[in-house]
Amino acid sequence: MSDTLPMFPLNTVLFPGVTIPLHVFEDRYRALVHHLLSIEDPAERLFGTVAIREGYEVGDHGAQSLYRVGVRMQLTEVESNEDGTFEITATARDRIVLDGLETSGEFAQGEITDSPDDPVDGPTALHDRARATFTAYRAAISEIQGTTFSGSLPRDPGYLSWTLAALAPLPMAERQALLEAESPEARLELVTTLLREELRAINVIPSLPATDVARTAWSPN
Repeated sequence: MSDTLPMFPLNTVLFPGVTIPLHVFEDRYRALVHHLLSIEDPAERLFGTVAIREGYEVGDHGAQSLYRVGVRMQLTEVESNEDGTFEITATARDRIVLDGLETSGEFAQGEITDSPDDPVDGPTALHDRARATFTAYRAAISEIQGTTFSGSLPRDPGYLSWTLAALAPLPMAERQALLEAESPEARLELVTTLLREELRAINVIPSLPATDVARTAWSPN
């Protein structure tokens, strides 16, 4: 179904279930927040985001090149600052495709269509293999950094695929590929392959990787 959403491009790839804090200071995005706050029903305070392939989040030139696949976000918390900026929290709800972008108004408006996953129809062995690979990766990072990680992984394959995609500390292009995977099985297969490559790199150079496991909050709600 085609729809129109205010757009807030970011220099990161988000996944359904991820909650992210944002500092809003540029005029166009402050206008976007004011628009969202004018909507009476908090559940309808929605905007879209896609990752910026090239360019910047701010400035006259804005985003020079955007990925087309992103997520629909819901504004959940807002704190106004004295200087007119905002501290906001938003949660990604579902995947969207950006079909067009109109930038002539106070803030960008995107023509979007929904992009749900294909139905789950794969073997449970793949789900178990993905869990085991991430658990091994997490253990390797814990040993290198002297840290511990807690929390269990979802059993539902859809939630599991989004969780592992969100937690895997991968480059933007690979995270975008995970977002664009057409089914939970395809996403689990890809994230398993990518994490195994990371594990092989750690075994060769034990100080790798330089990045931590992503600490972005994730919730299936």
